Amino acid sequence: MSQGYLQFPNIDPVLVAIGPISVRWYGMMYLVGFLFAMWLANRRADKSEGMWSREQVSDLLFAGFLGVVIGGRVGYVVFYNFDMFLADPLYLFKVWTGGMSFHGGLLGVISAMIWYARRNGRTFFGVADFVAPLVPFGLGMGRFGNFMNSELWGRVTDVPWAFVFPNGGPLPRHPSQLYEMALEGVVLFFILNWFIKKPRPLGSVSGLFLAGYGTFRFLVEYVREPDAQLGLLLGGIASMGQLLSLPMIVLGVLMMVWAYKRGLYKDNVITKSVKNK
Repeated sequence: MSQGYLQFPNIDPVLVAIGPISVRWYGMMYLVGFLFAMWLANRRADKSEGMWSREQVSDLLFAGFLGVVIGGRVGYVVFYNFDMFLADPLYLFKVWTGGMSFHGGLLGVISAMIWYARRNGRTFFGVADFVAPLVPFGLGMGRFGNFMNSELWGRVTDVPWAFVFPNGGPLPRHPSQLYEMALEGVVLFFILNWFIKKPRPLGSVSGLFLAGYGTFRFLVEYVREPDAQLGLLLGGIASMGQLLSLPMIVLGVLMMVWAYKRGLYKDNVITKSVKNK
């Protein structure tokens, strides 16, 4: 069955190695996503008429980065390998074994935004709506990193663009990492950045992000290989990724409905540093 399909090249996960220091594809994709988010956030801050400064952007993105890393690791352990954690609590800190969860990272970023908003006298939705359009590009880069690492591949298929992954067995599989890169990264990025071209009520942008990501992730999970340690849940009808994405869709839609009913189009809470400029 694997004859005639695309053979994934055996790519070294280490992009560059200088002595004991090595840069891996996945780490490089994280860096590219972060630098792009920084560039775009600074560009938007420069056009915000004093609502945001570059220094505030730097502080916010640093807090968000910590939220992604800490939340992503904790989420992976809790959502996907909790039994292993119970057997060995130190597994949480064994980051070299791999394992990050988007949904855990999302909770980490939300926590970081709540902290930042309270510390700087801003509303949560004012911060969340600023951050949401910055995120999809980084998600897309992360999925490309998954592809280059030949991990998180899709289910067995006979579509012409299927790949035979070196650590995915001899059968061709969906390149689900590329599907997610296209939908969660490219498509969601353009949707959100088109949406913010006009004034939108507070909470609607972050609501659209939740609903959009949740929908795309839920759909791609139908062709993504379920985690081996979990398989399909609820009697074989849903993956863990789908169960975690459904609340995102519901919450995102409710947030958008609430935002438009509330009709608050401007965040009037500004940090002291901006007021004193």
